[in-house]
Amino acid sequence: MRPFHLAFAVTDLGATRHFYGTVLGCPIGRESPGHWIDFDLYGHQMSAHLRADLPSDPAGSLSSGTVDGDTVPIPHFGVILQMDDFLALAKRLESDPATRWGLKPKLRFEGQSGEQRTLFVYDPSGNALEFKAFADDMGIFAV
Repeated sequence: MRPFHLAFAVTDLGATRHFYGTVLGCPIGRESPGHWIDFDLYGHQMSAHLRADLPSDPAGSLSSGTVDGDTVPIPHFGVILQMDDFLALAKRLESDPATRWGLKPKLRFEGQSGEQRTLFVYDPSGNALEFKAFADDMGIFAV
């Protein structure tokens, strides 16, 4: 599968660089200082574009949905990780007191088709991210 590309708006490039580069551990790619930064999010190209006209915290105005009894922010984006990578990321985020949780790491759909580990966090601009992992990748599109 080829990597995807996602361009998204942020309010502070310095805080974005720290969150994606240091907290999430994403290698930093090309950038246009004062305008945008590319990050390698598990092999996918994420382009953070400065938009000073955004609300200071759009997370508060996001819609939400419900999945397996949990409220989840809509929209959100993220990556399906291998289980070891998910557990390492969850541990990394749990050890950072600045992590802004949407949903702390949990097991969803336990014992059912599509059982998965999941977590939601917000970046400094209020963008919601979900990271998840399946014990069996056949569960990704299970019905």
